[in-house]
Amino acid sequence: MAPTGGPDAAPVREFLMALQDRICAELEAVEPAARFSGEEIRDANGSRSRPRVLSGGEQIDKAAVNFSNSLGSQLPSAATERRPELAGRSFEAVSLSLIVHPRNPYAPTSHMNVRCFIAKQDAAEPVWWFGGGFDLTPYYGFHEDCVHWHQTAHDACAEFQDGLYEQLKKNCDDYFFLPHRAEPRGIGGLFFDDFALESFERSFEFLRSVGEHFLIGYLPILKRRAHTPYGERERDFQKLRRGRYVEFNLLYDRGTRYGLQSGRRIESVLASLPPEVVWTYAAEPEPGSPEAKLVEEFLQPRDWLDSGA
Repeated sequence: MAPTGGPDAAPVREFLMALQDRICAELEAVEPAARFSGEEIRDANGSRSRPRVLSGGEQIDKAAVNFSNSLGSQLPSAATERRPELAGRSFEAVSLSLIVHPRNPYAPTSHMNVRCFIAKQDAAEPVWWFGGGFDLTPYYGFHEDCVHWHQTAHDACAEFQDGLYEQLKKNCDDYFFLPHRAEPRGIGGLFFDDFALESFERSFEFLRSVGEHFLIGYLPILKRRAHTPYGERERDFQKLRRGRYVEFNLLYDRGTRYGLQSGRRIESVLASLPPEVVWTYAAEPEPGSPEAKLVEEFLQPRDWLDSGA
């Protein structure tokens, strides 16, 4: 049965702006020195964005928490490649996208994006869908962190549909994968696109659940690892692994391509990139080391909620 309920971007917009405020406040509470910059950018066509970036902190190297409300006369190709029948329609998109790159190598990078699209064409019924999710990219693996992260992801899905967590976890494992290295980017989480439940309102409830569970999943891990002692070896490995993050975002990420194709401000589109990164030729971790264990044990799709994992 087709989803019912007329689409309305206004409540989604209000929720995502409030969520942006809350996430920035919670991250600033962890960070003793740096604070988020704040901008309000409006276009002549009614589009609006609120990029917020924190840089050079004691605990956070860089974080970007960006809200956007885009209006356009034609959907970009990145938004229609899976739904070509919508090409040429006007659209409204509301999204919140964030990335946190901690300074401490024992604290993982994390990313979240939640978004809503409404495509319109003359007198035709509007077509709408939701997308997004969150994922975790550790540099050094900790079993308790992985279990907590995936338990939170499971809880975000629990009341909506049987098997939803399992489906969206697999989507995330499949999507955040670097084929040229045959390697996952991180330990996954949730990923959904072209997503709709039985109504717009119910689908929006799910989006809210995902957005609200991000801090539940990430803040305890960040606080637990942010003060772990580390040296140059760990920092060098973190910079090397950040290179994988950059490769995925620039080569494969649909959100990055959408931002470029829709003419969004380039500083906002590329705000997710880490401040320091290296590519070392033919770098291989020492066998049996914690660095080798990351790829061999943690960066492999698995059921983290299975007690025997």
